[in-house]
Amino acid sequence: MTNKILLSAKSLSRHYGSQHAVNNVSFDIHQGEVLGFLGPNGAGKSTTMKILSGNLAPHNGEITINGFDLLSNPKQAKAHIGYLPEQPPLYKELTVKEFLSFCAQINQIKSSRRRLAVDTVIERCGLNNVTRRLIGHLSKGYQQRVGIAQAIIHSPAVVILDEPTSGLDPIQIREIRLLIREIATEHSVILSTHILPEVQTLCDRVQIINQGKLIFNDSISGLSQLMEASNLLITLTSPPDIMHLQKLDGVITVDDLGHNHFRLHYQPDHNPTENLLHRAVAENWQLTELTAERHSLEDVFMNIIQDESPSNEQVA
Repeated sequence: MTNKILLSAKSLSRHYGSQHAVNNVSFDIHQGEVLGFLGPNGAGKSTTMKILSGNLAPHNGEITINGFDLLSNPKQAKAHIGYLPEQPPLYKELTVKEFLSFCAQINQIKSSRRRLAVDTVIERCGLNNVTRRLIGHLSKGYQQRVGIAQAIIHSPAVVILDEPTSGLDPIQIREIRLLIREIATEHSVILSTHILPEVQTLCDRVQIINQGKLIFNDSISGLSQLMEASNLLITLTSPPDIMHLQKLDGVITVDDLGHNHFRLHYQPDHNPTENLLHRAVAENWQLTELTAERHSLEDVFMNIIQDESPSNEQVA
């Protein structure tokens, strides 16, 4: 990944009366990066996406798209943005090719290059077999592909996708995810989603917004570390007295789960596995199971936002 910043948001704020839908949000996205944008309903996700795409003006803050200020030079900046809202902006009475040709025109692609631009996105988005079909007659999955095609037809620096797999079946979801990863090889992608496993599958970095504030910003590897619980699940055929387990170096407490199963809680920087293996062999505890317990991504998400209890209803 290069270090080139394609989108920079600084101190973005948007309020409705006393309600802060977006409150002092700042972040960057680099070339070739897929940024997952998460948050509970009403957290300010959709408002932020609308601001970044130029569809809603912030009350405060700055946005730079590929070197152009979105507020002072909107025309130049928006030329470097591709946007797919949750409901794709499709003209369903047109065929796929007619619609994409229209999109090429309104994105001011030169007439000499329009045919190539249309053919390229048709190929990239897997639309070759439906180019002459009316969009209104396509499945939800194919309509979503057309929506992505219109977002990338002008080769924008930044592609913003709002819930791109919402309402799709498992096969369609897999196909759209593969398409998004392919798009990210040439563009930067901001992906808003409610589907937490989608973040692990697609994203390089994750941001979580709650009550309009950005409360988490880290890489997928950083998120994975949070999923690592400081617990070991063990099974001993000939277990010692529980006090012997509690005296293992690094162990804080031990839960007796019954039937020779135990959960060892240990200090995060002091994993007792090596000591446990040594003692189990030396004292013939007959260790038959040793599993590092993990938090689910949902657990981590809830832990991050649990201290951010809303005092009033927020604006999405």
